[in-house]
Amino acid sequence: MEARWLALAKLGKTLRTTDQYAVLGNPISHSKSPIIHTAFAKQTQQNINYESVLAPLDRFEATVRDLMAQDYKGANVTVPFKFEAFKLSNTISAAAKSAGAVNTLMFQAGQIHGHNTDGIGLVSDIQHHTNHALEGSRVLVLGAGGASQGVLLPLLNARTASVVIANRTLEKAQEMVEKSGYSDRVRASTFANLSGEFDIVINATSTGLTNTALPISDAIFANNSLAYEMMYGKETPFMAQARANGAHVMDGLGMLVEQAAEAFFIWRGVRPNTAPVMAMIRGL
Repeated sequence: MEARWLALAKLGKTLRTTDQYAVLGNPISHSKSPIIHTAFAKQTQQNINYESVLAPLDRFEATVRDLMAQDYKGANVTVPFKFEAFKLSNTISAAAKSAGAVNTLMFQAGQIHGHNTDGIGLVSDIQHHTNHALEGSRVLVLGAGGASQGVLLPLLNARTASVVIANRTLEKAQEMVEKSGYSDRVRASTFANLSGEFDIVINATSTGLTNTALPISDAIFANNSLAYEMMYGKETPFMAQARANGAHVMDGLGMLVEQAAEAFFIWRGVRPNTAPVMAMIRGL
């Protein structure tokens, strides 16, 4: 009887010290975040539980408050709630402020602290898993939506020589340039008026979802350039065009894992090794 009591007491202590985290989205069943963070926790011996939560489209704030009431320590946020998460946060990191969106929430003493790890994830993937240096490089970002806004400041902080934001309409790209505060290093263009060669070309548009080719010239890919597709899991028209023009091509799986690692670091103060987790995800 005493042995059983001790076992139950030990189990109760373990359950009490298991910190809870989640990813919120709608839809959410496709998310690989629970697999990634569970792998990080096992690797770093962190006692956490991470799950996916389907947030009703009209109850995002209520869902976050429910998690806080249950003593969750934080949450990741995916589409379509990143802008709502930004508005809900009591404090905003510099990266989140630049992006105008939040993908990582940390709950402390009833306060919501908002972060954005997307751009750091992209930069980390390029720096750690390619032979292409960001410092001094000429970068082209295709698209001027939320994905582009999320990566612009981290790209500039990586000491790139220049960043061009190209979009179908010039006005939206110009807004990004003005908002960045780095008009000496960032300029706007339409797809049609793109000129010059780029060392790194990043597709931040949603064209991969619809298998739509971008109206960009083959001449934009410099010799030995890197073409980075933010989507992952399939060959997109952008990737095919870049490959045909001699570029080194990467998809966005590394960005997914690296941004998760940054969120894990924010929550736990421990930085996991991403390479084995990326290999595991690719093997699924």
